[in-house]
Amino acid sequence: MPTFHLLNFGCRASQADGASIKLQLLTSGLAETSRAEDCQIAVLNTCTVTSAADAEVRQVIRRIHRSNPQCRIMVTGCYAQRAWTAIAELPGVEWVVGNSHKHLIAEVLRGEKESEVRSRKSEELDSGIGFQDSGDRQDSSLVLIEPGNPDDHGRHQAANLRQVSSPEPLIPDRGSRATILVGEIAEEFHYAPVFPDDMTRPTLKIQDGCNAQCSFCIIPEVRGPSRSLAPETVISQVQELERRGYQEIVLSGINLGSYGKDMDRRLTFLDLLDRILHETSISRIRISSIEPMDVTPELIRLVASEPRMARHFHIPLQSGCDRTLRAMNRRYWVSHYADRVAAVHEQIPNCGIGADVMVGFPGETDEDHRISVKFMDSLPFTYLHVFPYSSRPGTPAAERGGHLNGRIVHERGQEIRDMIKRKRVAFLETQIGLELSAVTLAEEEDGARVALSTNYLKLLLPEAGVAPNSIVNVKVGRAYGGVLYGYAGLSPATCSSIEVQG
Repeated sequence: MPTFHLLNFGCRASQADGASIKLQLLTSGLAETSRAEDCQIAVLNTCTVTSAADAEVRQVIRRIHRSNPQCRIMVTGCYAQRAWTAIAELPGVEWVVGNSHKHLIAEVLRGEKESEVRSRKSEELDSGIGFQDSGDRQDSSLVLIEPGNPDDHGRHQAANLRQVSSPEPLIPDRGSRATILVGEIAEEFHYAPVFPDDMTRPTLKIQDGCNAQCSFCIIPEVRGPSRSLAPETVISQVQELERRGYQEIVLSGINLGSYGKDMDRRLTFLDLLDRILHETSISRIRISSIEPMDVTPELIRLVASEPRMARHFHIPLQSGCDRTLRAMNRRYWVSHYADRVAAVHEQIPNCGIGADVMVGFPGETDEDHRISVKFMDSLPFTYLHVFPYSSRPGTPAAERGGHLNGRIVHERGQEIRDMIKRKRVAFLETQIGLELSAVTLAEEEDGARVALSTNYLKLLLPEAGVAPNSIVNVKVGRAYGGVLYGYAGLSPATCSSIEVQG
């Protein structure tokens, strides 16, 4: 039985894709191994949101090839969709499968005949799927990459492509050529039954793609247009997770606020949440990330009034400076963002509130940065994800002048991290003595069960016998090292006596 090892990179939506890929492989008769060093086939489900993400994938490919030269490597996901030519040149890579065709991964690895896949691709071409080449659509046959002249975009290599005409299985002979399946993203939601790869907090991807045109972002190109999973399918999948005993699910997507608009302009993400709450009994629903324009008064009221909704909003900010937001082509002003966060904080005072923040956007001045930091410091954030601007070829921002020195970008990022660390320590102190609803996770640290609170805080429960995948009320007794300590169901007085080592 062929063996595989799957590695996932990137966001929650990508993790959900990885779980779907694993289901494909397992149901196709492949056996999973725990280490890439021991497998016959390594599948890398990649991210390309930054150059660092690309570099990490290349490093992992080289490491796998060094440690396991016989391993045959498949690269799929966002990086494969964007830079298939360059990836195909890497040693050990035998398949490059873009987001456009990752629903066919199992068929490729089963060795389905090229003629059978050609027939399937012909049908898909009729619905808008093709192969990328010089900007034009090719016919439905597979292509192989010839060595040489890697191009980061992979769109100008027509001279280096040849069609597969042999009726042999798709798995190619070993050598320097790689089979490539990359095409336009279809305007449909390629759905696979949910297969939780997380023992306690499965991710359900309900939306993919994005129609926004942020000047720095490559995601619309590699993920395609916004498209949604049908509400009836979402409900059935939540019910299935409930039957399996899961207590918390995470609803994810590339742009959750656009959910439903591709199916019915009157259908909204809020409508879907209402249906999940009324048609299922899942204990907790967490929203992974949602744009500030979509944090509506109605959504805030729902989270505030419904105990089954996690008290947690992750609202991407990117910059706290209007001038920078305009250059980024973001669709809000800082005043709009502040109003939404203020409404959340007012109606849900103990809510976990986080954001993505970019530093070093081209043309960002010292004054722009100062304004941004001051704005962030004024808001009740409980955490921030801070990352440096990364130039993505083909995006408008990449063509802008004023790209900043790496040292300046690092210093600006560190200033924001120091600021949010101070704010987070202060927030954790306010939790002492409170009772927080939390889901227990599969992990343990120093013999203590790890749990995640409704407001997105890490908890350690030293008591014995606390099982994973349970919703518990935790009395918080101590904050130490960025972590809360408490006991499930005990009084604040008892919790205050918890001993913390260190």
